[in-house]
Amino acid sequence: MKKAMYFVVTAVLFLGCGTSKQQATSVTEPVVEEFIIESSDATRGITKEIEVIEQPIYRASETIHTDLIHTKLEVSFNWEKAQMNGKATLTLSPRFYPTDSLFLDAQSMDITSVSLGNKPLKYTYADAKSLRIQLDREYTRNEEYRVEINYIAKPEEKETSTSSPISSNKGLYFINPKGENEFQMPQIWTQGEPVSNSVWFPTIDQPNIKTTQEIFITVEDKYKTLSNGRLVSSKKNNDGTRTDYWKQDLAHAPYLFMMAIGEFSIVEDSYTKADGTIIPVYYYVEPEWEKHARSIFGKTPEMMRFFSELLGVEYPWEKYHQIVVRDFVSGAMENTSASVFGDFVYRTAREQHHADAQAIIAHELFHHWFGNLVTLESWANLPLNESFANYSQYLWDEYHKGRDEADYNAENEKNGYYQTAASSGHYDMIRYDYNDIEDMFDAHSYNKGGRILHMLRYYLGDEAFFEGLRLYLTENAFGTAELANLRMSFEKISGEDLNWFFNQWFLASHHPELKITQTLEENQVRVRIEQKQDLDKAPLYILPLKIGVYTNDNKVSYDVVVDKNINEFVFPIQGELQNIVVDEDRVILGAFTHDKPREWYVHQYYNAPRYLDRKEAITYGSRLHNEIGKQLIVDALQDDFWHIRQLAVEKLDILGEKRKDEIHNHLINIIKNDKNAKVRASAINMLSNRFMSSDYKNSTQEILINAIEVDSSYLVVARALEGLTKAGEAGVQQALTFAEKLEKEPSSSLKTQIFSLYNNHKAESKIEFMSHTLLSGDITSYDVIGAMMNFSSYYGGLDIEVQEKYFYVLTLLSKSQNAYVSSVYAFSIVNILQSIESRIEKLESELETNPSTKNQDDLNRNFVFLDKLRGLLM
Repeated sequence: MKKAMYFVVTAVLFLGCGTSKQQATSVTEPVVEEFIIESSDATRGITKEIEVIEQPIYRASETIHTDLIHTKLEVSFNWEKAQMNGKATLTLSPRFYPTDSLFLDAQSMDITSVSLGNKPLKYTYADAKSLRIQLDREYTRNEEYRVEINYIAKPEEKETSTSSPISSNKGLYFINPKGENEFQMPQIWTQGEPVSNSVWFPTIDQPNIKTTQEIFITVEDKYKTLSNGRLVSSKKNNDGTRTDYWKQDLAHAPYLFMMAIGEFSIVEDSYTKADGTIIPVYYYVEPEWEKHARSIFGKTPEMMRFFSELLGVEYPWEKYHQIVVRDFVSGAMENTSASVFGDFVYRTAREQHHADAQAIIAHELFHHWFGNLVTLESWANLPLNESFANYSQYLWDEYHKGRDEADYNAENEKNGYYQTAASSGHYDMIRYDYNDIEDMFDAHSYNKGGRILHMLRYYLGDEAFFEGLRLYLTENAFGTAELANLRMSFEKISGEDLNWFFNQWFLASHHPELKITQTLEENQVRVRIEQKQDLDKAPLYILPLKIGVYTNDNKVSYDVVVDKNINEFVFPIQGELQNIVVDEDRVILGAFTHDKPREWYVHQYYNAPRYLDRKEAITYGSRLHNEIGKQLIVDALQDDFWHIRQLAVEKLDILGEKRKDEIHNHLINIIKNDKNAKVRASAINMLSNRFMSSDYKNSTQEILINAIEVDSSYLVVARALEGLTKAGEAGVQQALTFAEKLEKEPSSSLKTQIFSLYNNHKAESKIEFMSHTLLSGDITSYDVIGAMMNFSSYYGGLDIEVQEKYFYVLTLLSKSQNAYVSSVYAFSIVNILQSIESRIEKLESELETNPSTKNQDDLNRNFVFLDKLRGLLM
C-alpha cells in the first residue's frame, strides 16, 4: 500500500485581541500539521495518491486594517554609536472594522516605551521587525487615537541585503560618523524605498498608506538639516544644539519620508507657478561644490514649469530641494519635496560637456507626480512609478535637446532592457508573483516601461495622451492606483477600449521579433512582416505602425496593423523603388530584421529623418565599400547630430589607405572644431591609434598636446593623455608630466585616467595622491571601480615600507559604505595579496641561496604584513 501525504495549515489566534472581523493575514501564525492518509482499493488492489495543489504566489496589495493619519517624529543622534534616539507620535484610526490592536513595522530598534496619552501600553517586539501594540480598548472607524513610541534606531544591527538597484537596506546611514576619514564630511541620510524607512521610525511601511508628517531634528548647530515639507522653525538650544522643525501638510507614503544632515552649503533658487506662487528650490551640496551647484541643478525650475504645463497639473508640493550625499546606496531617490542624489552628479561645467545629470534630475522630479502624488497601490505595480519617471527623461531630452538626442538615449534604454532580459529573463511588467520586492526594480519597470509609454503616446496622439495623464493624476491625486486606473483614464479620454494594448505590453512578457521582406511585382510591392517571437512565451502582438515607401524621390506613408503571425501588405509604386522603412516613426519596441539592399540604406541616410534611420544607414550603407558608401561616411561627418558624426569618425578607415591624408585631415578638423566632446574624444582615439607612425607622429603629438592644454572637456583631455603614451617612451613621459599638473583638476573621469597612467607606467611617488583621491571621494560612481583596481595594482608593486605606511588607506576603504568600493574591495585586496605572495616566494628563494639575517627579517616582515592583509577580508 502506498502512503499519500499532505499538509493542513491551521491558525492559532492571538487570544484577547484583534479586530472584530478576524484577519488571518495580520493576527495569525501558521502551524503546519502533517497527516498521513493510507488509501487503497481492497477489491482491485490499487492505491491512490492524493495530490496537493497550492495557490500560486500572489503579492496582493497590503490589507489596511488601520489608517495612519499623521506621523510626528522627534529625533537626535549618537554619532559615535551610529544610532538615533527617536520619539514617534502616530495618529491612527481603524479603516473599517473595530480593533484593539495596532501592528507596526519597526526594524532593528530598542523599544523603550509605548503609551497612549498617559497610559502605558503592552506590546510585543520579539523579532525586531514587527511591533504589536495592545491598545487600551477597542476603537471604531469613527475614532482617532494617538500612540507615542520611544525608541533607539540601530541600523548597524540590521541584517542587510543587497540588490542591483539598491546596494543596502539599512534605511538610516551614518557616513564617516567618527570623523576617521579626515578627507570626507560626516553626514547622515536615509533611504526608505521600498520598505526600509521602518528602520528609523515605526510605521505601516506600505505604499498604499498615506500620512501627513512633521519632524523635529536636533543636531549640533554646525549642521544643516533637510526633510520633507517646509522648514517651520529653527531653534537654538542651550547645549550647542539646534532643533529644526519640518512639516508636510500633504499626505504621502511612508517610503517617501527622508532626512539628511551634514555641513552642507545651500544654494537658493525658486520656481514660480502659473498663479504666481513661488516654490523654493534649494540645492544642498558640500561647500567645495557650492560654485558648481547651479551648473548641475540649475535647469530644475525650467523642468518644473515644463512638466507642469505638459501634464496640465501644477507641481503639487510646497518646495523642491535636492541634496547630494556620499556613498548613496541607490542612484537617486524621489523623497517627497526633497530628492537625494548620489555623488556621481558632482560634475563641473567642464565635465558636463560630455556628461550632465539632467536625465536623472528629470527622473526624480517627475516622480513627484507619478509616485508621490499618485502612488502605486502595491509594489507589483511599480511601473506606474518607474516607467513614467523613465519616460520623463525622453520628454525632457525631446524638449531641451531635440528629438535626435531623445531617440538616441531611448535606444540605449531599449538595449538595456534587451540585455537584461537576455541574461535575467523576461517578465510581465505588472507582476504579482515576484520573489522579492526589489526584483521589481529592473530594466522592465524602468527601460521597457518607458518605451511602452512612448508607443502609447504615438498611438493615441499627443493631445489624448497628455490629457489622459492629466485625468489619471487628478482623479487619483494624493491616493493610490493600479494599472487599471491608468488604462481607464486613457479610455475615458480616447473613447477606445485599450485592453488590447495593456494586456500585451503590461500584462505579458517579451517583445515582438519581426522579420521583414519585400517582393517587387508589376507596379506594386508586396511587404511581408512575420512575427517570429516564441508564441508559447510571448503574445501575438497587435502593432499599429507606419510603412514608408520611397519611389522616384517621393515618399508615401501607409498606416497598417500587424496583428497576425504572417502579414502581407501590397502598395502601388510608380517608377524606381528606392527604399521601404517599416515603423517609420521608430516607436515600436521590438527586434526588426529587414532584408533589403545596402543601396537602400544609403538612400535612407539622405531621405529618412529619424536618428535611427541615419544610424542604420551608417551601419549598413557603409558596408558597400564603394565610392557611394565612402561618400556617405564623409557626409555623415557633417551630420547635425553628434552621435552620427561619432559613428562616421569610427568608420573613417573604410576610406582606405590611399586616402590616409584625407582621413588625417578630417580627424584634425574634428578635434579642433567639432562642438561635441564625445565626437572630439573619438577623433582623438582614432588619431592616436592610426597616426603614430613616423610620417604623422610629430603632428599627431602636437595635436594631442594642444588638446590637453586647450580643450574644454576633461573627456578629451583624458583621451589625449592616453594617446600620448602610444608615442614611445618620450610620449609616456610627456603624458606623465601633464598628468601631474592635472592632479588637482575637479574631474572624476580625468583622475581615473591619471590613476591608469600612473599604474600602467609605474610612475614614482604617486601613492599619496592616489590615497588622498580615493579617500576624499573625488572619484565617484563607476569611475571608482577602475580607480580601485589601478590603485591596488600600483600599491601591490610598492616596497613593503611604503605599503605599511599606507596600510591605513586599505583599512578606511574596508569601512566605506560606497557601493562601488564595496563591489571591488575584496578583489582589490586579493590582487595585493597575490603581489605579496609573489614577493615572499622570491624572498624564500633568495634565503635558500643566501641565508642571511636580513633576508630572514624581510621574509618575516612580509609574512606579518600578509596576515594583516588577510585580516581585511575577514
